Amino acid sequence: MTMVTAPQLSSLFTGFQVHFTHGLSAAAPQYTKIATVIKSTSKSNSYGWLGKFPSLKKWLGERQILSMTAHSYEITNEDYEATVGVDRNDIEDDELGIYEPLFQEMGHSAAIHPDELVFGLLSAGFHTPCYDGKPFFDLAHPVAENVDGTGVIIDTANMIVDPDYLGLPWFLLDTSRVIKPIIYQERTAPQLVKMDSAEDEAVFMKKEFRYGVDKRCAVGFGFWQMAFAMQKPLNADSLWEAIEAMRAIKGDGDKKLGMKATTLVVPAALEKEATRLLKRKQDAGSSNELNGRIELLVADHL
Repeated sequence: MTMVTAPQLSSLFTGFQVHFTHGLSAAAPQYTKIATVIKSTSKSNSYGWLGKFPSLKKWLGERQILSMTAHSYEITNEDYEATVGVDRNDIEDDELGIYEPLFQEMGHSAAIHPDELVFGLLSAGFHTPCYDGKPFFDLAHPVAENVDGTGVIIDTANMIVDPDYLGLPWFLLDTSRVIKPIIYQERTAPQLVKMDSAEDEAVFMKKEFRYGVDKRCAVGFGFWQMAFAMQKPLNADSLWEAIEAMRAIKGDGDKKLGMKATTLVVPAALEKEATRLLKRKQDAGSSNELNGRIELLVADHL
């Protein structure tokens, strides 16, 4: 019987890493268009600054320190993995070509995994709380009468709902700033790991060498003011309605935030309607005022 040697296994893992890296680099993830990437160095990160929009004001007396503990919003990193087994017979018989596409696909899957998390969270924003304790998309976000967060609370919406609409929601985002509506928190990048010692129980019991990818990360919400959800048919009138409603959102103390709808995010099922709205130069014989005004993002994982 041909024995599988340690140098052979080392060379094998190097080859698998090459294919994994190729798949990783060839992918084209979309998440960075709507998410701020935060490098994490601990189990979790606290985002106490959420809810505070820094702005300049006239200097009278001492500086007014912006509190970073007004909101307690913590994002805890989680573990993710994918594992495949390689039959010892395939190594002995030099039948490893069948595994090359598998490791490339594993790299591709690792690259687009943030898309699944980020756009999945955006879709779940109707029932998942953000920093103020309300769902990210809500009809009654609390905005205070005074700039310091005190006074009468004004209910502010970042969504519009048509009770008769049964279709998929779509979203307008302001992605023009350093901070984006979603936070992607990366603790460790995807890495290929192995369990390929001849003494491993899986090799002894199943003739199987194991290879896998693992990573640690998490997602969370940024400022709700930067996102507007629509549960209405996607057409020119409803798009303008969302643009105007988003522009009208204010912060504490009736402060104008200057939010701009820069990105329309739609699921694949609404791609045709969205493309016609934003890409056609003519609409019903006249110039299309929405042409080129907003970037279209058809989210593969929405």
